[in-house]
Amino acid sequence: MRLVLLGAPGSGKGTQATRLRDHFKVPHISTGDLLRAAVAAGTPLGLKAKAVMDAGCLVSDDIVLSMLEERLHHPDADNGFILDGYPRNLAQASALDALLARLEQPMDVAVQIDVNPELLVERIAGRAKLEGRADDSPDAVRHRLHVYADQTAPVVDYYRELGRLRCVDGVGSMDEVLARILAAIAAAK
Repeated sequence: MRLVLLGAPGSGKGTQATRLRDHFKVPHISTGDLLRAAVAAGTPLGLKAKAVMDAGCLVSDDIVLSMLEERLHHPDADNGFILDGYPRNLAQASALDALLARLEQPMDVAVQIDVNPELLVERIAGRAKLEGRADDSPDAVRHRLHVYADQTAPVVDYYRELGRLRCVDGVGSMDEVLARILAAIAAAK
């Protein structure tokens, strides 16, 4: 199973990616986690990324894609993977498709977890209160959702046009949402 999991912040991507990892026995790959691990380990790509971040800039798509390529060469990814929150823009989607074609591991399906934006604000604000996070105020969350919609809506359209997109309702229990995702994946085969 080679799956891209899409959804706005707070939609449950991380939770469902973990559950899908256990179901399909393939790695859950988060590019943010890859980046942090490479920087912490001091790998050549991690050192490049650290220099960019230390300069106050965003790590380039090329560096992130190179880290992803390295990760996909690990034996545990031979039978597939679940990408969580990547690609985030059209350039990344196109680069990912080129990488997967080169690796002869084409993506099976992209699943978009849909949740009403105001419910996402409530979810994230509630989580922020529990975790004591000031950066998740309702206004900050609305801004992040706006940025997500601007950048990622074209990615959703890209996968829709390729016939690889499945959308699921992200509201309900974790088990209900997982069942919807599994049904969407089965329908895509």
